Amino acid sequence: MSTLDSILKIGAVVSVRGRSVEIKVDSAKNASHLLYKGELLKNVSVGSYIKIAKGFTHLVGKIEGEFVTEVKPSDFRTYTSEQEKIKRLLQISLIGFLEGNVFKQGVKELPLVDNEAYLLTQDEFNFVHKFVKDDEETFILGSLAQEKGKAIELSIDRLLASHIGIFGNTGSGKSYTLAKLYHEILCKYKDEPAFQENARFLLIDFNGEYMSPEDGQPDDVIIASKYKQVYRLSTGKSGSKKKYRLPNKVINDEQFWSLILHCTEKTQSPFISRTLKSEFLENNIQTNEGFQKLIAVTLEHITTKVSQNQEKNLVLTFLEELAKFGMADKINNFKAFYRDLRTNLQFHSKDKYFYYNGVISTTAEFLPLLREKVNVLEPDISGLSVIQKIRLKIIFNFYYEIQNGFANKEHIGPVMGRLDDRINDLEKVIEITQEKNEPCILSVVSLKDVNIQMRKILPMVICKHLYEEKKSKIERDKFLNIIIDEAHNILSFNSDRESETWKDYRLEAFEEIIKEGRKFGVFLTIASQRPSDISSTIISQLHNYLLHRLINNKDIEAVEKTISYLDKVSFDSLPILPQGSCILAGISAQLPVIIEVGTIPDENKPFNETMILTKHWRGELKADDDQAEAAATL
Repeated sequence: MSTLDSILKIGAVVSVRGRSVEIKVDSAKNASHLLYKGELLKNVSVGSYIKIAKGFTHLVGKIEGEFVTEVKPSDFRTYTSEQEKIKRLLQISLIGFLEGNVFKQGVKELPLVDNEAYLLTQDEFNFVHKFVKDDEETFILGSLAQEKGKAIELSIDRLLASHIGIFGNTGSGKSYTLAKLYHEILCKYKDEPAFQENARFLLIDFNGEYMSPEDGQPDDVIIASKYKQVYRLSTGKSGSKKKYRLPNKVINDEQFWSLILHCTEKTQSPFISRTLKSEFLENNIQTNEGFQKLIAVTLEHITTKVSQNQEKNLVLTFLEELAKFGMADKINNFKAFYRDLRTNLQFHSKDKYFYYNGVISTTAEFLPLLREKVNVLEPDISGLSVIQKIRLKIIFNFYYEIQNGFANKEHIGPVMGRLDDRINDLEKVIEITQEKNEPCILSVVSLKDVNIQMRKILPMVICKHLYEEKKSKIERDKFLNIIIDEAHNILSFNSDRESETWKDYRLEAFEEIIKEGRKFGVFLTIASQRPSDISSTIISQLHNYLLHRLINNKDIEAVEKTISYLDKVSFDSLPILPQGSCILAGISAQLPVIIEVGTIPDENKPFNETMILTKHWRGELKADDDQAEAAATL
């Protein structure tokens, strides 16, 4: 045995129970450090690695615990010191083996009792933490928490061609890790023409962390602004300056409108389906003459097909619905037409008929008179958006079905009550056009100023559209990575504020992406504070995990149930990880390791830093900003 081996030898195997192995530590090796040629070598401790020599095979294990037992005296031996009464044991879990200069994960064979155990040399330690092959392209995410100088290189192919989960409590550093990860990747390839052509990254940003706080300011978060496109969507009064573009086929989908209007499955969704499939409505809503015809037909149905519970002001209600969103200004003579009917069209409540200046709706003279009145209208609907046309189709079909008894007003009425608000919100955030969104490596969709209804619907609509588009084209060279920060907002399994139908549809859309997307070059990266809120189907399909500090027991249990890569030591460290440190586990790493995420330039950091209250209260930060601004001016 060489001098180095004698120094590194720490003990021998005393028990083997499957992958779990116990090692008795030599009494001379119980110090925290060992001395070799004037240098201090760190001794074994929980979380570190050891090597077990079984013939020419070197097995590698991770220390998960240690304990001591008292050795009972025998008739043939007396102890010369108290130390000899104590036996120190290490609890080891086998993780792999060394083969030449390569560490391989998995259990090739089990050790035997009395096999000797050694500390790893520096070279062997590096082999264990080498997660890439020589021919792979790599990037550095950070360094080992226990060995500050040991950088962790990861394979770009094995990491990005996978679904990634980044979890951690607020303030633990998960947004910084997300920014660091994609900053490194995008900066490495941003000027490659093939990368610009074939790679697309879409970031759904719920809190506005990945863009500059104000429009017009330099926006280099993650990557320089010339490589990215930011959509600051807003449902506020002024709406969005730049709307997200979607094609006609998305907006004409009956499922889309059922979700937008929160339709019930049995009555309201079928009504929406009938509306969108109606050829009569579709053909007439496209021309001015057809639109005028729809107004005439609707008024005829209201005034001649009178029900027992007929509302006397239903004609005026219909016209008022029609006039919203500036439609009154798009129809010449509409206001005069409305005033005329409000003054002269009356309803006889007892006998259930309308009459205009004495002409009763049940007589033959009434319909020609009504058509003559409608003919004075001169609509111009050439500038109407697709969304507005669908709104009008829903209104026309609602009055048609109610008056003809095809639908119950109590059942369909709630849809009409939600229609205007949802149409208003949609018009502010999306644009229906066949033109594509501006091609860019990274697109950031900010939902910071979007209301709660659109925050749930828009990500699902956008992601589903991109996935379906990618799925329909057989383009193996095209790559799409959908990144969702604060993913619990849309991937939550438990939600009391929405119907079961909507929740099922939302989860099914993302579960299909995460289960089938790999085949079509579509991958998900999700970051969340609450992994316990996210569907277990989605978490279990992730390939790589970056786990920051998690405090809540439910979150830790959710990770434990779905992630088979982690050992007991890693799980136990989750609640006490410092800010900026995380556990890396998955197919891109051969074994779970705790890393400190590397830094990124200040201009590329996300806007999510915790306030330093005392400096704000003393005005120190403002003074620092003023000095920095003055220096920049000089």
